[in-house]
Amino acid sequence: MGRCKVKFRTMIFLVILQGAAVVLFSGWYMTLSPPSFTPSNSKSHVLLLSTFRSGSSFLGHVFNQHPSVFYLFEPAWHVWTSLRTLSAQMLQMAVSDLLQSVFQCDFSTMEAYLPQKPRMASMFMWAVSRALCSPPACPLTPRGNFSDPSRCFQACNAPGLQGVQEACSTYSHVVLKVVRVLELESLYPLFRDPNLDLRIIHLVRDPRAVMRSREGAANALISDNAIVLEQRSIPEAEVQYQVLQEICLSHMRINERAILKPPPFLKGRYKMVRYEDVVRNPIEEINDMYEFVGLEMSTQLKEWIYKFTHGKGRGTHFILSPRNATEVSQAWRSTLSHDKVEQVQEVCEGAMSLLGYRMVQSEEEQKSLDIDLLCDKYKGCT
Repeated sequence: MGRCKVKFRTMIFLVILQGAAVVLFSGWYMTLSPPSFTPSNSKSHVLLLSTFRSGSSFLGHVFNQHPSVFYLFEPAWHVWTSLRTLSAQMLQMAVSDLLQSVFQCDFSTMEAYLPQKPRMASMFMWAVSRALCSPPACPLTPRGNFSDPSRCFQACNAPGLQGVQEACSTYSHVVLKVVRVLELESLYPLFRDPNLDLRIIHLVRDPRAVMRSREGAANALISDNAIVLEQRSIPEAEVQYQVLQEICLSHMRINERAILKPPPFLKGRYKMVRYEDVVRNPIEEINDMYEFVGLEMSTQLKEWIYKFTHGKGRGTHFILSPRNATEVSQAWRSTLSHDKVEQVQEVCEGAMSLLGYRMVQSEEEQKSLDIDLLCDKYKGCT
């Protein structure tokens, strides 16, 4: 037991050092010349990068259903929950190290955050992954078929992570969904790794809709809020707005870094996607994302996507079910008070302008659904 405690304290110390290194060396990364990029294997690696309550679970599910994809739901959760007394800045490099390892189907870094004798069920939301419910990880679901997470949870809890690693190695695409990376600089080592062919899909969402969704999951976000706010003491009434301000600033930093002043190794490997565009034109937008990462759309996937985005449900925290995605994306306009909308617009004004979300000037405008608040993604707001 003493040995485990020493190891964990050592890990915390190293994480703090790594976090400091991000600040000290991010400028240095920018000056490096681009490497000769030749991945040592044929795998493609995709990071679905977003923030809390922005539709990332839905987007992850879209990739999860593709038969060529090995998908994991939020591996960075393990870092943040294991080191929850630290700040987001301190944890960035630890998250980056974990992602770099998992992308290469090496789960040794993951094991540092799991119980001494891990099982598949030790991994956060593991049963959501279709690949972990199929051979070689589990015989339950025929390879390529859509899986049932509830049945998988009951039948596929194998000891150890050997089956996870074997499954990962048999897919052409490794896709990881994260909401706990708040800047790009800590990911630069992944772009420069010759063993990785990395693409980033950056999912953003109208901050007013994010606020409405966060209110419905407030208790689940308490620990994450403290990390985002660098463990600062904030009046309870201000926490949600302070967190949302940090999220909006994060989206701006990431987008500006990737689009306005990208380092050479990032060019052509970043794509920003708005949740609202996806739910309005799901087949077109998802097919565009598939093409960006080298996947093909099938008739079966088109049918699944249509049914999943045109259902009657509204879904709950982490629960994925068919729903009317367009209605869900607009729900904030009728359920969020105008006072809260005004506060969100105040703290996220810059991000809303950059990302193409039109402000509302009155409660009447807010509730008038015939007024389109989504600007043209190419021309911006006019």
